[in-house]
Amino acid sequence: MYKLMPNTPLACRPHDHASCVAGALAEADALCARQGVRLTELRRRVLELVWQSHKPLGAYDILAVLSEEDGRRAAPPTVYRALDFLLENGLVHRIASLNAFIGCINPEHAHEGQFLICRTCHTAIELEQPAISQAIIAGAQGVGFQVETQTVEVVGLCAACAPKQEA
Repeated sequence: MYKLMPNTPLACRPHDHASCVAGALAEADALCARQGVRLTELRRRVLELVWQSHKPLGAYDILAVLSEEDGRRAAPPTVYRALDFLLENGLVHRIASLNAFIGCINPEHAHEGQFLICRTCHTAIELEQPAISQAIIAGAQGVGFQVETQTVEVVGLCAACAPKQEA
């Protein structure tokens, strides 16, 4: 077994994942109600699928599950529209290098995506480090570049996989 550091992210710790998913869905329901937008049954189900693992999930993975559940072929535009809604409302992040999506751990306020992605198990850990965002903005301004959005993706080994690589 590996030693957990005091600030080990939830994705790398044993935890009640059903409670984790339920909490994310409840938070999404509340956020959508406050913003006056509809979290339809399909949007909610797509969000639930994204949250079922701390690993990024691709649109076609979601589509496959929905088609299997429905017994009929779900249409890709339907899934992409649901994902667009979830992105626009800060409920998920897109991890470009994997062309996949992961649930946002703090959808209550706007923030830039910073992710640690394990190259072995593909777990993605969301960071929220304002200093990273500020450094990117300052560096960009120094060369006359205006930042519109930013997502930082760092690939390495998570706390569970690193000791296995050393063995």
